[in-house]
Amino acid sequence: MNNWLFATAEWLSKPPGFWGVLAFMVICSILVPLGIDESVITFGLSVLAIVVTGIVLIQGFRDTAAIQAKLDEIILRLPQPNTDVVGLEKKEPEEIESKLEELEQEASAMKQAKARAANKN
Repeated sequence: MNNWLFATAEWLSKPPGFWGVLAFMVICSILVPLGIDESVITFGLSVLAIVVTGIVLIQGFRDTAAIQAKLDEIILRLPQPNTDVVGLEKKEPEEIESKLEELEQEASAMKQAKARAANKN
């Protein structure tokens, strides 16, 4: 089941997938004047929209997880890694915000120290 979902998500995230969904929508729109009950078409398009949304979200999750793994690898390979940020994406929003503020303060302090050092030279 997962392979089918991932393959469908991959296809839908590319131009042929978009054109396929658009063609399906146009076909459904053409069927209404030909006598197909409008509520059946509306139901079908609604179900399609929900399924496509879920599949696209799955694809987005996969991409985000892969990027996060790569970032974690980069962090761990730094000469002095800040391992506190590895796995931060799994924390509660408040913890993430707190860590972000802490990192921004640390970056600001580093920037000021660098400016002071440049002014001394």
